[in-house]
Amino acid sequence: MAIGLYAQQRPTEITPQNSWIKTGINIGVPVGTLADQTSVALGAEVKGQLMSTPNWGLGLTSGYTHYFPKSSNENFGSVPVGAFARYYPASRGFFVGADLGYSFQTGSGANRNGGMYVRPQIGYHNRLWNIFGFYNGVFRNNANGRHIQHVGLGTTFNIMFD
Repeated sequence: MAIGLYAQQRPTEITPQNSWIKTGINIGVPVGTLADQTSVALGAEVKGQLMSTPNWGLGLTSGYTHYFPKSSNENFGSVPVGAFARYYPASRGFFVGADLGYSFQTGSGANRNGGMYVRPQIGYHNRLWNIFGFYNGVFRNNANGRHIQHVGLGTTFNIMFD
């Protein structure tokens, strides 16, 4: 009987108690060579998260970040598509995680090729909110242009299914 009950409560099953949607906004300042061309990055994101264990959240992520130009430079944007992992030591408090995937570039400029992106984060969470600092890097090979990097602050709201 105990084995049967445990089998019905595996942490990897998707249930309303362990999965939710995160929606959020973020703001950042460009770093590296991007700082010469843009002044601020403003973004929105959506994530689908499953708590695979009591401390680990895994999921898929996408969004849009707009880079506002300095002087005569052109507007452009970034659309990341990836996966993420988060480690939550407790039900509220500190968390750490990272997003990893591919980022498509938008805009009318001559070089809008995308690249691999990584976005490590550290922040605070509770049942409804996450507030975090992050680094966002889109790494492109020399033929595709310069790397696109910024650091910033963000927040997401958790939409629960239960």
